[in-house]
Amino acid sequence: MSDRLPPLTALRAFDAAARHMSFAQAAAELNVTPAALSFQIKSLEEHLGAPLFRRLTRRVELTEAGRALAPGAKDGFETLMAAWRSARRVLDSNTLTVTAGPAFTAKWLAPRIYEFARAHPDIDLRFAASLRRMDFDQDEIDVAIRFGYGPDPGVYAVPLRREWVTPVMTPDLAARFPTPDSLTQAPLLFDDSIDFLDPPCDWPTWFRAVGITFTPEHGPHFSQADHAVDAAVAGAGVVLGRRAMVIKEIADGRLVAPYGVALESKARFRFLCREGAEQQPRIAAFRDWILAEIEKTSFISDALTIIPVEDVPAP
Repeated sequence: MSDRLPPLTALRAFDAAARHMSFAQAAAELNVTPAALSFQIKSLEEHLGAPLFRRLTRRVELTEAGRALAPGAKDGFETLMAAWRSARRVLDSNTLTVTAGPAFTAKWLAPRIYEFARAHPDIDLRFAASLRRMDFDQDEIDVAIRFGYGPDPGVYAVPLRREWVTPVMTPDLAARFPTPDSLTQAPLLFDDSIDFLDPPCDWPTWFRAVGITFTPEHGPHFSQADHAVDAAVAGAGVVLGRRAMVIKEIADGRLVAPYGVALESKARFRFLCREGAEQQPRIAAFRDWILAEIEKTSFISDALTIIPVEDVPAP
């Protein structure tokens, strides 16, 4: 039996039919007629010297040889498609596709992106706001901004500035609740998106950091950080604001951080891309722009007393 590979079109027809277990659905996927698809599979079976499908009434099923071939054919076409997409992206020097969480996209990227566009008019940005962990090749993503602990094996990763939380509120609310003690009487908001942090960066921990034993039990809870921040900007209450989500609101005066004490988590935002891709001009330009933008508001972090959450006494 020869090891010579059969035609790629025949293997592609087999892969589609094996995934759908239907010649008609496979033909529709490949935009060919069922007769043309059946011809390709028949030629593949002749090349192999054995049937790959049992043709039953109104359905097909794989033979033993078909079951042996199907996983490799599927993986092979997925690998080919990923390589093709990678090659196309290397040649596409104008488009940069970035994925980040919805809150980071809304509160950090979107308000600043005009600056990048003005500095790099030749780069067309595409954003995919999602918390789903995307695949750089399969999802055609160039850059990912992700929050968590890492590590990030197999990719190029740049940790961004350390992440902290501190109570933020409108200037009017700050005037009404001028001290941490008075904050126990304030309407408090809860950002549940950071409940996964360990140790927790929550209200009881922050109060312990400033020497107060207090566990708030009531107040609106938000699953998205940007929604919690928007509620604080509207004057609905005080939120433990995450640096990336509130830094621009503080810089612009819509929110204030009057108590000067923040909790630092080891979780950080990271800039991620495929290893080696960081050298591509459009990716390097985006990374350098993000780092430069972060530095513009570093004075706000520098003005805070930042306490590692691990150093806060346990309850």
